[in-house]
Amino acid sequence: MTALPSSSPAAPSRRGFLRQAGAAGLAAVAATRVPAFAGPAFAGAGEGPRPLRVIAYNVYDCTGWPKDRALGKKATALGQMPARFAHELALYEPDIVNFSESPPEAVVRQIAERLGMNFVTFPSGGKWPGTLLSKYEIVDPQNAPVVGGERPAELFTRHWGRATVKLPGGEPLIVHSAHLNPFPTPEVRLREIPAMLAAMRSDLDAGRSMLLIGDLNHTPDVAEHRLWTDAGWVDTFAKVGGQDVGKGAGLTIKADEPSWRIDYVMAAGPIASQAVESRPLFEGAFRTNPADPQSFALSDHLPQLAVFDLAK
Repeated sequence: MTALPSSSPAAPSRRGFLRQAGAAGLAAVAATRVPAFAGPAFAGAGEGPRPLRVIAYNVYDCTGWPKDRALGKKATALGQMPARFAHELALYEPDIVNFSESPPEAVVRQIAERLGMNFVTFPSGGKWPGTLLSKYEIVDPQNAPVVGGERPAELFTRHWGRATVKLPGGEPLIVHSAHLNPFPTPEVRLREIPAMLAAMRSDLDAGRSMLLIGDLNHTPDVAEHRLWTDAGWVDTFAKVGGQDVGKGAGLTIKADEPSWRIDYVMAAGPIASQAVESRPLFEGAFRTNPADPQSFALSDHLPQLAVFDLAK
């Protein structure tokens, strides 16, 4: 379960509140690139670039949701979850995936190998690390790259990391993977986002292609979201999500009856104009079956998929 945003009618306590004591005061640790199996050959080489498919997903430690479902517990105990996550994600042919609330590295490695992806991990200031996976080479990872010093202990207690994905042809794509503070009140996020924007400023000013993907723990109608868009970030769902944008569509949590949109694929620079699809995956094993009280979802969040036409 993940924190519910402050824009809800009566914002309940977030699960982060229950574990925040261990998060404060931990120093940031540099992200480590962990080599995995090389991705498959680039499809369509010589025929122009195929669309780039990106997924942002809070995976709830890859233990299944709700926690009390017997079959979910059994699947976890049997070690099935890496295969279940990999198989379900593979149906959408992603090129880049972000995990918030990532599982231990051994589990990530199994998923990455099944998907044919490289990955880097971004250690958490608390107990909620992140992971960036890609079929393409990932270089220059940085964990919580705060400008002018170390990460303040009270900020980025979930995760924030930056890396460059080398697209086919060698084009660099800067990717920020993030999971922001989950408290119902926005004060910490309103400190985290300006710190992130300061680190992004030179790339934004240079017009470089960038993605910001992850569980940002705020809805699209609050000050936090305006900070992103005012700085030049494009919310891909708001741009190309379809005619129901702003009418309750695009909700990403919870996986039984989604009520909030807090997971994003944002884009800046040239790639922002190449977005052609953006939607949550309220389908398959990503959601529960309301007709089956024993069913479980892979996570309490839904993945957010965005597709970019790189030939556009």
